[in-house]
Amino acid sequence: MASHIVGYPRMGPKRELKFALESFWDGKTSAEDLQKVAADLRSSIWKQMASVGIKFIPSNTFSYYDHVLDTTAMLGAVPPRYNWTGGEIGFDTYFSMARGNASVPAMEMTKWFDTNYHFIVPELGPDVKFSYASHKAVHEYKEAKALGIDTVPVLVGPVSYLLLSKPAKGVDKSFSLLSLLDKILPIYNEALTELKQAGATWVQLDEPVLVMDLDANALKAFTDAYSKLESTLSGLNVIVETYFADVTPEAFKTLVSLKGVTGFGFDLVRGTKSLDLIKSGFPKGKYLFVGVVDGRNIWANDLAGSLNTLQHLEGVVGKDKLVVSTSCSLLHTAVDLVNETKLDQELKSWFAFAAQKVVEVNALAKALAGQKDEAFFSANAAAQASRKSSPRVTNEAVQKAAAALKGSDHRRATNVSARLDAQQKKLNLPVLPTTTIGSFPQTIELRRVRREYKANKISEDDYVKAIKGEINKVVKLQEELDIDVLVHGEPERNDMVEYFGEQLSGFAFTVNGWVQSYGSRCVKPPIIFGDVSRPKAMTVFWSSMAQSMTSRPMKGMLTGPVTILNWSFVRNDQPRFETCYQIALAIKDEVEDLEKAGINVIQIDEAALREGLPLRKSEQAFYLDWAVHSFRITNVGVKDTTQLMRFHIQIHTHMCYSNFNDIIQSIIDMDADVITIENSRSDEKLLSVFREGVKYGAGIGPGVYDIHSPRIPSTEEIADRINKMLAVLETNILWVNPDCGLKTRKYTEVKPALQNMVAAAKLLRSKLGSA
Repeated sequence: MASHIVGYPRMGPKRELKFALESFWDGKTSAEDLQKVAADLRSSIWKQMASVGIKFIPSNTFSYYDHVLDTTAMLGAVPPRYNWTGGEIGFDTYFSMARGNASVPAMEMTKWFDTNYHFIVPELGPDVKFSYASHKAVHEYKEAKALGIDTVPVLVGPVSYLLLSKPAKGVDKSFSLLSLLDKILPIYNEALTELKQAGATWVQLDEPVLVMDLDANALKAFTDAYSKLESTLSGLNVIVETYFADVTPEAFKTLVSLKGVTGFGFDLVRGTKSLDLIKSGFPKGKYLFVGVVDGRNIWANDLAGSLNTLQHLEGVVGKDKLVVSTSCSLLHTAVDLVNETKLDQELKSWFAFAAQKVVEVNALAKALAGQKDEAFFSANAAAQASRKSSPRVTNEAVQKAAAALKGSDHRRATNVSARLDAQQKKLNLPVLPTTTIGSFPQTIELRRVRREYKANKISEDDYVKAIKGEINKVVKLQEELDIDVLVHGEPERNDMVEYFGEQLSGFAFTVNGWVQSYGSRCVKPPIIFGDVSRPKAMTVFWSSMAQSMTSRPMKGMLTGPVTILNWSFVRNDQPRFETCYQIALAIKDEVEDLEKAGINVIQIDEAALREGLPLRKSEQAFYLDWAVHSFRITNVGVKDTTQLMRFHIQIHTHMCYSNFNDIIQSIIDMDADVITIENSRSDEKLLSVFREGVKYGAGIGPGVYDIHSPRIPSTEEIADRINKMLAVLETNILWVNPDCGLKTRKYTEVKPALQNMVAAAKLLRSKLGSA
């Protein structure tokens, strides 16, 4: 019985690639040194999987930024603004597309389906001249082969690539991206032919858009594409992989009928309905890659349950055609549990990171082949039982409080217009008020202070003194820049979700449980293992301290319940909405304590609201109902006269979510006084929602510049962006702010960018005053 891994984490257990990339971008590391770090990391990953016994080991899942950008490079689909003149695409062009440069901005970045991983959105149009411009897939296959390891090269499938793209600037929005299929297939033919010549016998084509609600035209594109690739695929064993949800009956029929394909992969963790389709109509003679080990969470697999599922499927496809697999790439989980020295043994027994999931996959495959490791299965069963019965998981008072929420709507008594009038009288803000989203740069010194405090190397007094000094520096800087509503910069927080999780019950934390978010950006998600409550105030001390340093409004900074949920590894033993309601009650207590402490502006970040939206439309209304309700729970009791409620949300475009009216209505239904929204990388697509007639009466701050890039926008550029907003939004509701927090940037970038932002706001205030 064979075993298969869809993909593997790229950063390594100690984030080797992250630091090599940042050093390279800073000019401290050569391209050769960066490539050596990457090669060493790939080698260790391949050897690890080979040593465990995995048969189908993936290659070309490693990336310097993201795998969709790698596909753009393979196809030579470089936007003209990067002045690429042909040939093999090098680091300069590649990273300019990802991060921008001094002359031009980066390409749009958006979330990979409903994960917290980002990809660079391809910009395509009828005039794009495609060419085979990156041979990365072949190079990595040969690299592994030289180590004696025969891998399965992985490519983003041609139809998914096009449907995840967007029309380039200046191209009509109605342009059919699928019309480019015949132009990109020759490049796929070249890459696949070269892989065959290099000795590859298996390839994997990822077509995750098959789990979306596709129309007949999109499904036909799959049939057409693979028919045209059939002659090239001859001589190769081809896996078409899907993940993140079940496929529709129509998509299943299309998928299993594709020509030239040897096997099909399904996510049976998030796509349980696919199981019925497989049982009733899987084609004879084809391989079934069964994703029973969860690639997106850290819980140990229920080996007995998975084995039972696999044994049932043996009768459908036969032993020789059944392959045990992960549900998706392990990119979305932490790397190795071995690195966690501070988790207690009981908790640790409940978890499995990427390295452990590889072992689980192979253990299941061996059990199916009659070589069951009884000791391994027994230990797993004991851990499953321990988790179900542990008193650490259940808090009866919390469960009762959360259950009681379901009967109430939790809406504020006064409408937003009246609240904004009351708040303006108190805050006395100018037209186009300026603010930032929360965090300021996390310097090396600041990280050192937090690290030493956690390690008990400095006293609490010294820690508070150091953080107070950093807050004072950030406050003074904002006053010098003449920003209207200030933030304290969050120097006490390494990560906004991790910070709150550390102070809530029901959470566990890792030392090295890093997961890639984009490029070199990694996050360390908390683990929600039990019922959630707030033992004590979490931010009141720091917010009050910051407010005492200035006469300007100081925002209290909180992370919202939906974002804490979606950016954590969440318990899988109860519905997600129940956990979210528990978190909402904890945040509600914090909001009320901040108000009592005299904080007049409170920002509740819900950056991940859109991210958690189910991929299938039939499931979205239920999610939005409980997600919006959770947010309203947090602030239902605040006063009209003293509270300006704000939250930050990322709105990302996706090929199947081109109409944002539904999600915008849900955002409005959250009943915040002001919202701030990521906007700059998407060519102001958000504004098109308002052009289409959506009525919005609360304050809004669409981001005026991109903080994910080191590029510093000019005053004129920001003013032009604000003017575009003023064309569709009322002057009295518009705020001016960056796209997101400034944590990942340097002060040498932040200061001039904010200076230009404030100057742009003042310039337009002057023009509006004259008019």
